[in-house]
This record gives sequence, structure tokens and C-alpha cells, in this order.
Amino acid sequence: MSSKRSAILELFKRGKRQCEIVRLLNVPRQTASDAICRFKELGNHGRRPGSGRKHTVNASKNRKAIKKRVQRNPRVSMRKIARDMGISDRSVRRMAKTELGLKPYKFQNFQLLTEKHKLVRLQRCRKLLRRAATIHWERFLFTDEKLFTVQQAHNSQNDRIWSVDAPGTSAIVEHRQHPKLVMVWGGICASGKTPLVFVDEGVKINHKLYRRDILEAVVLPWAKKHFGNVNWTFQQDSAPAHKAEKTQEWCKAHFPDMISSAAWPPYSPDLNPMDCSVWSILEYRACTKPHKSLDSLKQSIQREWDRLKIEDLQSIAENFNKRLRLCITAKGGHFETN
Repeated sequence: MSSKRSAILELFKRGKRQCEIVRLLNVPRQTASDAICRFKELGNHGRRPGSGRKHTVNASKNRKAIKKRVQRNPRVSMRKIARDMGISDRSVRRMAKTELGLKPYKFQNFQLLTEKHKLVRLQRCRKLLRRAATIHWERFLFTDEKLFTVQQAHNSQNDRIWSVDAPGTSAIVEHRQHPKLVMVWGGICASGKTPLVFVDEGVKINHKLYRRDILEAVVLPWAKKHFGNVNWTFQQDSAPAHKAEKTQEWCKAHFPDMISSAAWPPYSPDLNPMDCSVWSILEYRACTKPHKSLDSLKQSIQREWDRLKIEDLQSIAENFNKRLRLCITAKGGHFETN
């Protein structure tokens, strides 16, 4: 209605008569008359002072009651409060949101962090941030592995169906008990990405396979071609194959710089750009529908990997320093909260 009033007043200010305004905007004569009269009286199309529904004593009591219920049990549903108080669900939500300033927050799943874990994360993030200041973030190569299954990926927060009625089976995501899966390894930096490595189900990535089929066969030749004679830094997490003594020795001997297993923060998928960004993007894009075979899954993952743009990689890699600072601010604790 406010947009109609604005249009009415705009035409009125241009010198149009009420009958012309009614005809041009196809609005009731009374609507045009009310808007013009209010404008003449107030100088705008807002409400008259003191108009509107008055706050009643009951409304004040209801607000206090809702506030106490939520303070006593923050998990209580608005529907239950409305039912117990004998008022509408809509009224309870309105008072909770607009008058009490309450917002709903979802529970989140996080890696369990002990106080010792937090302290080590804090110390190592500080060291990495100082280190990142001496090496340009564009020359960090972030790597990781992830298991993908042929099943459809499901995001309980974002996957919705808009419908007048309940959508029934179209809103169901079916999962098999033991779906086929493939392990995928990849790496990114701000200026490019490595080839993907697919490790089929049943093949264990031990330190020998990791060095031979990934570090020697993929990372080393790609990095020499991509970085040339410029120094760069290799990053990996603390998976058993990564932190194995022979793997660490090989990396130190063949790469100009690396973040050792003793320097990378423990229990920190929230710091690795591959883990917290790239894999999620690939899964969302490549697994919107279930795949009939592993070949179909691999082709879809490869296609979406190839579609990642340089500007996306730059944004993801640049975010690494920000995540280090957030972890430091959280004193080594979780920082990806609501």
C-alpha cells in the first residue's frame, strides 16, 4: 500500500487531479482521497502520530512471559509457547523477533577440541601468520583428500523445495547403506590448481603410495612447471601418510618450502582452504543428483574442478590469513559459529 500512496502523491505533486490519478493508477477513489488528505495534513504519507494498534497490558505480559520461557529453555519452540499461552504462533514469533530481538540459530557439528588442542592451534596459527607475512600467500599450495560417494549430496540448511503443498517424494534424498566411493586428492594455489588424483575404493593411501603416485607423479612436475624458479610453500594436513617420517623427509628434500606436520595446527579442517571451501563447492556442484557409477561421479568431479576460475582460487587462497586470525581471536577454539 505504501508504494501506491507514493505513486498517488507523486502524481498529485505533478498537478494531476484526483480523478486523473484514480484513472491512471487504477486505484479506488477513497484510497487516492485518503492519501492526498494525509499529505495535506502531515506533509508526507506516513501514519498520524498516535495512530495504529495500541500496546495492551496483555501484550506486555505476553512479551515478558515469552522472554522468561526462552531464558529458561532456549531450545523451546515458538509453536509450543503459543500453544501453552493460548495465542497465535504468528504473534509469538513477531514478539520474539521484532520486540525481543531474538533470532533462531542452528546447532552446528564441530571437531571436539580439548584445551590442549586449542592451545596448540593458537600457538601454531600465530607462527603461520608470521610466516605468511614473509611468503606471499599466492605461493602457498594447499592440498587435501576427500571421499566422494555416488549418492546425492544433501545440505539440510540450503536444500529446499518451494511448493504450495507438501512436495512428497520429490523432497526425499535416498541413501544406500554402502554406496560406492572414491578418494580424490587435489591442490590449489591462488594462481592455479593441480591435476586431480582419483584413488579407487579399497586402495589404502599409505606413505609409499602417497609419495609415489601423488607427490612424485603429480605435485613435483606440476609445481616445477607452474612456479618455475620461484619459491613456493607446500601444505598438507597431519594424516598418517602425510606425517610419516619418510614423507616429511622427501618433501623437505624436493620442495623449496613446506609446512611440516609439527607446524600445521592439529584438528584444523577449518583452516585448510581445500577442506573448508573447495571440496564443498565440488560436492555441491558435482553431486546434485545421484550417480549410477563411479565413472559418472569421477567425470562430474573432474568437470567441476576444471570449471573453477582463477578469481575463485584467489579468493579462497587469500582467505587463509583471515582464518588464521579468526582462530587466534578465538584462542584456538572454533570460529565458524552462527
